Amino acid sequence: MPKPQKHVFVCVQGRPPGHPRGSCAGERGSPAVMEEFLNQVQIRNLFDRVQVTNTGCLGPCFNGASVLVYPDGVMYGGVTREDVNAIIDEHLLGGTPVERLLMPAEVW
Repeated sequence: MPKPQKHVFVCVQGRPPGHPRGSCAGERGSPAVMEEFLNQVQIRNLFDRVQVTNTGCLGPCFNGASVLVYPDGVMYGGVTREDVNAIIDEHLLGGTPVERLLMPAEVW
């Protein structure tokens, strides 16, 4: 397997309803985000360019679903399934982070 150019981490941390920190997997819908990343990587045959990994809490639960892209060190917040194509097209393939989804500077 070739070394990917980008590594995408999708928070799928689950917590019980009403937990004070919230949950990317619960009310934020991160499992659907993860599924869409995996689907798009397969559909577009990006296995040699992009690796997608699910992860536990990335920290800013209040602004999930959280997605982190390395080696760029870019964190996105409030990501939905509908945002995945923009992240792939604009950032992972185009090299320009999706400004509207960037985690606030005071967080990341």
